[in-house]
Amino acid sequence: MGVEQLCIFCAQLLKDFLALVRGVMSDFAQKIRDCVDAISQCSCLKRKKDVVSKFYKPVLQQHERQAAQEFLQHLDTGTDKPLLDNDCLHALRTLAVSENPNLQQSAAIYYLHISQQLNAPLPVEFLEPYNALLQSSDMEVQRITSLALVNLLVEENVNKELVVEMGMLEPILELLESGDPTVQCNSCACVATLTTSESNREAIASAGGVLPVLVLAKSYDPRVQQNAVGAILNLTRSERTREVLWREGALPVLTVLLESADSEVQYYSCSALSNFATNPGYHQIMLQVGDRFLLKALLSLMSSSVQKICCQSCRCLGNLSVNVNTQEVLVAMGCIPQLKALLGSSSEPVSESAVTLLSALSEHPHNRDALVNEGFLKILKELLSFRTNPVILSHTAYTIRNLSSSQSVQAVIDSECVDGLLQTLACTDTTEESLLCVTTCVKELTALESLKSHTAEKLNAELVGRLISLAGQFENTELSFHAAYIISQLEPKDEVRQSLKPHINEVLGYLLLFLSHQEVRFQHLGILTLCRLNEDAQFSSAIGLSPLVEQLQRVQQQTEETQALLRMAMHSTNREGQGH
Repeated sequence: MGVEQLCIFCAQLLKDFLALVRGVMSDFAQKIRDCVDAISQCSCLKRKKDVVSKFYKPVLQQHERQAAQEFLQHLDTGTDKPLLDNDCLHALRTLAVSENPNLQQSAAIYYLHISQQLNAPLPVEFLEPYNALLQSSDMEVQRITSLALVNLLVEENVNKELVVEMGMLEPILELLESGDPTVQCNSCACVATLTTSESNREAIASAGGVLPVLVLAKSYDPRVQQNAVGAILNLTRSERTREVLWREGALPVLTVLLESADSEVQYYSCSALSNFATNPGYHQIMLQVGDRFLLKALLSLMSSSVQKICCQSCRCLGNLSVNVNTQEVLVAMGCIPQLKALLGSSSEPVSESAVTLLSALSEHPHNRDALVNEGFLKILKELLSFRTNPVILSHTAYTIRNLSSSQSVQAVIDSECVDGLLQTLACTDTTEESLLCVTTCVKELTALESLKSHTAEKLNAELVGRLISLAGQFENTELSFHAAYIISQLEPKDEVRQSLKPHINEVLGYLLLFLSHQEVRFQHLGILTLCRLNEDAQFSSAIGLSPLVEQLQRVQQQTEETQALLRMAMHSTNREGQGH
């Protein structure tokens, strides 16, 4: 029966059926093409081209044979110094793209020779054949080429950014997925070196290089794991790449690696976590791993015999300690005795990292009594001897300030911290940064009535002269303000007040500058100091004969004008308010 014999209804059904079959077949054919295309693009096939070589032996082309012969003659110079002329470049270009693995190996070996002997930048044109070698299907070529590139990068014979610009990043990242540990090790080392550049970190993250590196961080080969975690550490140095690492699941991996048997892996992972912890936004995620697993691991590493691990764990805990709840947990877990032991170390780096953590813990008022009762003030007094280390001095001064309160006055006096601070102030080799922290601390101690007289008793003529000198310099206005504030707190009955008299001109000089200053707090401090000095007849006489009188009149006039303007503004504002 033909189609023409069917009724209209059945004929339409048949047409619809044929159209359906054609559509299904078309979709099916497209899916087959997509599948074949996806498989052909996978690196697993790219890495197994050597299987084909068992059945296919590439023929040595005439131009390749000639290039190899010229290359050998060219290298036979009897010297270890690599030749980098045009003939050599031509031969390398020919050998690098050859299908013959032996010829590619020759080119790779020469690049390795270059990387070991070169003591100057490699000419840019010699990087051009490198892409072909990195993409070779021969495992030995991959091993040699990747090792040579590591050497060139480490010795800075090639520009890191240029390597990425010349398109070598993609083949390097593909080598991370090699099944050969040596290739993985070398390619990881390449990535670790490239990631010391911020622009390269961005490029690697954009090219999908983060996940393969994270996978290799869990490798059982210690060389591969070290280089992979080193690359992750460098990637954490930028906020954007930290975010990519977080999304790819880096935090649990790094946290578990804190318990690695390899000290380098421990150090790299701890440093990477410390970089994450600089952003409080990651804290909750970091602390959710296990049952306080991260804090326990870091507290354990504080006792590490490897100094840099001990220091880095303190830094990481310090970064995490901006959160009050975390501080309370750390104290409950026994952090304070461990910290006390570290502060007794003779190692300056250990003391620096430990006092940084202590400074963070002392910010929380709830911890202060426990720290004072544990005798930390006496330890802090000893730390003031590190006068050439601004980090130790700064954090020590801030911690003393935090631990000084009306309840701990006697402990501060007994610890001789005030003596130590003033001795540091007197030293001319103390850095400006440290001087600012010390004067800030002394300023706040003199604000406590019970410590003001104790501080005045410890001041001598030399220290007073030093304070006047610091108040008179205006390169660092904060330092000047704090030194002047300490001087202003000296009472007329204090014997130390007499130490000011040999420096009357210097004192009046900086007070004139204070009264002329645009900031109101400087003017207020200048006026307050003048009021106190006026109680002394000798100072009162000197002030009356100085330009200070005229300057005070100017300040008074400015103040009256300001008050008049304020009254006008307030009157206008009140009138508008009543109108509404």
